[in-house]
Order: sequence, then C-alpha cells, then structure tokens
Amino acid sequence: MIDQVYGGIETGGTKFVCAIGTIPDDLIKTQFATTSPDESIEKAIDFFKNTSRQKQLTAIGIASFGPLDLDRNSPTYGYITNTPKHSWSNVNIVQKIRGKLDVPVSIDTDVNGAALGEQVWGAARGLDTFIYLTVGTGFGGGGMINGGLMHGLLHPEMGHIRIPHDWKKDPYHGCCPFHGDCLEGLASGIAMELRWGQSPEKLPSNHPAWELEASYLALAVNNFICTLSPQRIIIGGGLMKNPGLMAAVRHKVTEKLNGYIRSETIMKDMDHYLVAPALGDLAGVVGALELAKRNQSR
Repeated sequence: MIDQVYGGIETGGTKFVCAIGTIPDDLIKTQFATTSPDESIEKAIDFFKNTSRQKQLTAIGIASFGPLDLDRNSPTYGYITNTPKHSWSNVNIVQKIRGKLDVPVSIDTDVNGAALGEQVWGAARGLDTFIYLTVGTGFGGGGMINGGLMHGLLHPEMGHIRIPHDWKKDPYHGCCPFHGDCLEGLASGIAMELRWGQSPEKLPSNHPAWELEASYLALAVNNFICTLSPQRIIIGGGLMKNPGLMAAVRHKVTEKLNGYIRSETIMKDMDHYLVAPALGDLAGVVGALELAKRNQSR
C-alpha cells in the first residue's frame, strides 16, 4: 500500500524550503537559495517528483512571500503580485507547480502559513486569535482571528505599517521601494545591512543597531496589541536569533504600553505572551503542509 503524503513549500526572500510528510516528525525536506522564479520553482518540482516515487503525493500547500492574490474567483489567483523581490512580480506560482505535478495546490502568505503551523503544532495551540511576525530579510505578519486565518481585501501587510521615525536618532531613509521608511523599510534585515554597512549577523550584540531594532519592533508590537488584541504574539525570523533581542523587545513593549492594557498576561507574564515559534524554522513549511491537508479535504 502506497502511503499518502502532503507537500509543503515555504518561499522566502533568501531560501526555499520544501517538505513531504504528514506531521513535523516525519518530514523529508530540503532547502535551497531563492534565485529566479523558473530556477527555484523547477528545483521544488524536482524535489517532489524524486521524493514521492514510493508515496502518493495528495496535495501541495505553499506559504509564500507576497503580496499574493488569494481570491479564488480572481483570474490572477495564486500569483505573487507587485513584490519588492526582484523578478518575482506577477509570477503564477500555483499554476506553475500544479501544471507539473497534477495535484491540488493551495497558497497563503508565508506568515499565515507559519501561524497555521504554530496553531496546530506549536506555540499557538489552544488559541484562536494571535499574531505571527517574521523579522528577517523582510518583515511580515499574519495570524488568526476567531480561528480563521487573516484575510480580507487581500491579506495583512503588517510589514508596511508606518511607525514613528526619529530622524535625528536614525537619519536612514528606509529601504522599502514603495514606502521608504515603513516598518520593513526601517527594521528588516536589508534595512539593517544598508544602514550599518554589514549584515546583521556580523554586528556584535552590544552594537547600537540592536537597541534601535528593539525600539522599532516594540512600536510595531504595541500597534498590533492595540488594534487586534491578540492572545499571544509569536515572533520568528533570522534577526530574532540575536541574543538579547527578544528580551529587549519585551521590556520596551511593556514600557510603551505603560499599563494601559489591563491584562494579567501582558502585565505579569510577558515572557509567555511575546514568544519565539515552538517549531523554529520549520513553522512555515509545516504550515504549508496544513494548507495542503485543508485544501485536499474540501
């Protein structure tokens, strides 16, 4: 009897992660650098063809950077639209994969995918309203409200909110090609590298870059707490691996809220309110598997 399995793809600014399996503990996975659309997608297709020979690949889910067209009634459903990522605008990633593998393919944002993975398997189990943020090459946010993934007109673009910018303290103009000094333009990994002249992982832990980064992240988190009232906020991504950054963000969030949100969770248990993903770097691709399962069961 051939085992039924699902496929998951997480497309990121710097890497693709692909996996086949059913649960986090049984994944066969690979990753490779994100290059051109044709090259990256073809590598993903080859992985699924070569890995699923002894298994029945039932459906594939994609957790992708965006913006995306997620309207199933739209003629451009499944497209990456006007993304800042070079050469990836107007790419029909769903059809390119479905056309080669002939299985149902579903798609959502990378952050919504990670949120789904964390809700089923990780730090958001038992919660129905929470946020997942990723702070890496870019900046994204998604999550769930009342048990449903955040959608609407399109999908959340939390990385492009406007936050206070003290030009004397930080004269950097921002790197977002659409908005300049939005949150992503000021606090993403690209912004840090352009501002300080070296990649974030090379900056020492006592560099002023991290104090500034914690301040920007805390401003954003405060906005999300006040507008969405999440039960928990999960923050992942490469920048959050810097020792001390999470603790600094927690401290600044508490400071900036100034006792206004009267919740015991926030006032006395910030360490369990603002947390890292329990699935670590697997959150996105595990969430993609869950997208595949839900699409296949429709």
